[in-house]
Amino acid sequence: MPLVRPRRSDAIPGAARGAVLGAALCALQLSAANAGAAAPDPGMLQRAGEIVARYSAAAPAWDGPSSGPPGLSGKTLVVVADNLRNGGVIGVAQGVREAARELGWKVKLINAFGQDGGRAAALAAAVAARPDAVVLAGLPAQRFQADLAPFAAGGIPVVGWHAGPELGAIPDTPVAMNITTEPLDVARAAASVAIVDGQGRAGVVIFSDSRIGIAWAKAQAMAEVVQQCATCRVLEVVDLPLASPAEQVAAAGRALLARHGAGWTHALAINDLYFDHLAPMFAALPEGAPTPSLVSAGDGSASAFMRIRAGLFQTATVAEPLLMQGWQAVDEVNRLLSHQPPSLYFGRPRLFTAANLNTDGGPRLRFDPDNGYRDAYRRIWRGGRGAP
Repeated sequence: MPLVRPRRSDAIPGAARGAVLGAALCALQLSAANAGAAAPDPGMLQRAGEIVARYSAAAPAWDGPSSGPPGLSGKTLVVVADNLRNGGVIGVAQGVREAARELGWKVKLINAFGQDGGRAAALAAAVAARPDAVVLAGLPAQRFQADLAPFAAGGIPVVGWHAGPELGAIPDTPVAMNITTEPLDVARAAASVAIVDGQGRAGVVIFSDSRIGIAWAKAQAMAEVVQQCATCRVLEVVDLPLASPAEQVAAAGRALLARHGAGWTHALAINDLYFDHLAPMFAALPEGAPTPSLVSAGDGSASAFMRIRAGLFQTATVAEPLLMQGWQAVDEVNRLLSHQPPSLYFGRPRLFTAANLNTDGGPRLRFDPDNGYRDAYRRIWRGGRGAP
């Protein structure tokens, strides 16, 4: 089935509280009238449940690289952070700093503030810093080919994290290795939560940003999974910049409640950042007002873990191993500087709910796999083998 036509939310007005509640009541009555129209497919529910169980399982033993070049010393690395309000970008930057300390590298962090002008300025500042290598954390590389050209001209290796939708080199850019989990896995896990939690009758709104390739790929995949459930509905796909201010996201949420009311049972988003703004708006509604369950397809921010633990609107987040990916970014840079090919390793995401928050870094409000990856990379850089 085709992806539901996206609704651009740049100009969605805030709805009056009375209109929101009135629409919610109408939607609730309509939902009750249609409740018996069709029974959910038990086989579909079972398959969705199996996907939820698979991605909820603890991280496996280290399955990343076991060999590579020894760690170089005295290098300077620039991290261009697309938006330091984004928990995923923050986690990767933290991992890069941790790993760089192991090698004695200097790290310079530049924030692009999630805006095109800021991205161009950040890339220009990175060039001016004359680093040995660059990591693009979340910046969409193919949209800034001209700004990235000086890195190629200067022979400066570039590694990306979510700089494109796929693992590996990004065509027509100097990005030699883009680090990501498999976006379709993340999307499949998040959408399956909505189907199971909604008992096969989920009414879903998807939040994404078409300006970011990996984000839009996840949105399309989530919509396709939900549409495979004949008794579920994709109500809308909302195209909203990830860097949108809080009031803009809250206004979009109020308008959605006005249109869909209690028929909106689940919100899926490509990043927890949207929910940082939606959750306070939901909390301000009158007692008894319908609110959807929040499920994120990335990236496992600290605020998401806190909402899930407290039972405040958010049901789940499909978290990426952000710190581990930061360590991988440093290893990929070391390989490129040593004139060796990238590892092409991709870590697995993990679905966190209230049932499994106390494992794999959950008590520290993040997904940090208990698989020994730090020691594995240390062994490689010290000239040994990386397998524990």
